[in-house]
Amino acid sequence: MVVSKPKKISYWKRSSNARIALLYLLPSIILFSVFVFYPMFRTIYLSFFLTDQAGEAAIFVGVENYTYLLESDAFLNSIKATFLFVLYTVPTGIIIALILALLANEKLRGIGIFRTIYASTMGISVAASSVVWLFLFHPSVGMFNKLLNIFNLPQIEWLLDPTWALFSVSLSTIWLNTGFSFLIILGGLQNIDEHLYESARIDGASYWYRLKRITIPMLSPTLFFIITISLINAFQTFGQIDILTKGGPSQSTNLIVYSIYKEAFINYQFGTASAQAVFLFICILIVTILQFKLGEKKVHYQ
Repeated sequence: MVVSKPKKISYWKRSSNARIALLYLLPSIILFSVFVFYPMFRTIYLSFFLTDQAGEAAIFVGVENYTYLLESDAFLNSIKATFLFVLYTVPTGIIIALILALLANEKLRGIGIFRTIYASTMGISVAASSVVWLFLFHPSVGMFNKLLNIFNLPQIEWLLDPTWALFSVSLSTIWLNTGFSFLIILGGLQNIDEHLYESARIDGASYWYRLKRITIPMLSPTLFFIITISLINAFQTFGQIDILTKGGPSQSTNLIVYSIYKEAFINYQFGTASAQAVFLFICILIVTILQFKLGEKKVHYQ
């Protein structure tokens, strides 16, 4: 009896699935290459050069751009302002969004109206909201100073006083970002199994005990996600700064992204601007890694 040998499948046929997968991925690969990977490698490349006004590499200087930044008081101040801004906006915004989501998750008549109001800031652009806050912070006709006048309190130069400027921008940012955080957290709350609460009520557990032992642990994946996204967005803040303060007064609101913008498109120093961008990338990368290493340990996925 003759046993026939199995036909050898050609590499071309064996790799057909990989080629089909690559074909589906090709549009994404092209978009990421053009708008993400090329700008990233171009930025790293320019950070080692002095450039002309057109942004072309002129003189290779190695790490001198990075050395200059670490010795620059303006850059060190922008780092301090950025981390303070992140500290002001991220914890406060998430806590407010969590409280609003807990309130909106109650089964009450007309609660949908409040959910819509709380989430409405998602539909407002940074530019539009910043213009509104610009009028609210106005020293003579702004609502905040008018409220202070009612209580015979001294007026505050919200956007002109270095002591208050960063706080004022942070306040507008918290208001703008709360809608997104609220909606994500509310979705997480509604995915928690109601039977867990019913069992806890039968056992006589109080509201605060249920919040601590059921709600927060079951909501931890959502909170982990929203904290990570909020941290990244806070480091990349630009629009509010550009419209409200232009980085002033006395560079008190000169966050890193706005510093990069000024260095590149006002001073035409693309080399040092690229070095700042690399530094920002490293900061976000480190914060994100720490968030995953430390924060994910406390996340309960079941």
